[in-house]
Amino acid sequence: MEISVIGAGSWGTVLSRILADNGHSVTLWARSREKAEAMQASRRNGDYLPDMVLPASITVTNDLALAAKRASVLVFVVPSKGMKHVAQALRNYTDARDRILLSCTKGFEMATHALMTDVLAGVFPEAKAIAALSGPNLARELALRQPAATVIACKVPEAALLLQQVFINWYFRPYTSTDVIGVQLGGCVKNCYALVSGMMAGIGMGENCEAGLITRGLAEITRLGLAMGAQRETFSGLACIGDLIATCGSPLSRNRTAGVALASGKNAAEICGSTKMVIEGIDVARVVHSLALQYHVEMPILEELYRVLYEGKRIQDALQDAMTRKGTKE
Repeated sequence: MEISVIGAGSWGTVLSRILADNGHSVTLWARSREKAEAMQASRRNGDYLPDMVLPASITVTNDLALAAKRASVLVFVVPSKGMKHVAQALRNYTDARDRILLSCTKGFEMATHALMTDVLAGVFPEAKAIAALSGPNLARELALRQPAATVIACKVPEAALLLQQVFINWYFRPYTSTDVIGVQLGGCVKNCYALVSGMMAGIGMGENCEAGLITRGLAEITRLGLAMGAQRETFSGLACIGDLIATCGSPLSRNRTAGVALASGKNAAEICGSTKMVIEGIDVARVVHSLALQYHVEMPILEELYRVLYEGKRIQDALQDAMTRKGTKE
């Protein structure tokens, strides 16, 4: 198939290579012309994955018209804050009537709190189908072709099955779902708990704390998801508990790494300014805090994270207050 991947960060680059490994002809769009030309010439993404070689079947370009021209599947892997802008620019070259759109971005639109599939639906209401891919997928491990699983969610089951066949191979295994809300929510909100995981590691907490954080974090995400219309079983699968385990526990997780940096005394602005990677959990915490209030959902760990990030509360005080709340049942 002809497939275009919109976004040439680490995740977009890895997804392009997965698709190329499966025999597809891939166009990879980069925002910067200089970056696109450098990647096309060197066959490497020097900013993120300098050791991974791009197959010849991947064309890297800065030309959105070229990316939209022949692709039957458009894979969006741009940061959440830029999703609407890029989608609107792409609309100048396609109406998407005969195309499947796949979001692989984990985040919310800050102004509206919309999930990425809703952002795409607002720009391309006539699209054949709009889907989301999310799971415990650390880009650097997949760059080494280490086995991983993920979830592709779509309200059109036939589109989910087609995308599953497009991506599945010996080291990347997608499962299908119809729970577009739950799959995206798990991928968005787990980054908040990865920040907390890094903070706890940074102040010397151990495995008991980590296990409690993941388990109770899962309970909080599930409560919010059910209030927003998601399916309960989604949260015990790859897109939530699976992603929580990987993101909270891995040194490759940029949100966990950011949490460690926060514990060392750096502030959010310093951390975000020191890397080209997007630390989604910092902005997402603000959105989820607002959603919890909107849906009247109790999320005490998330509440303490919000206070640390946006009200200047000490991490040690936040931990103490979370641990000494009134006892309740599991």
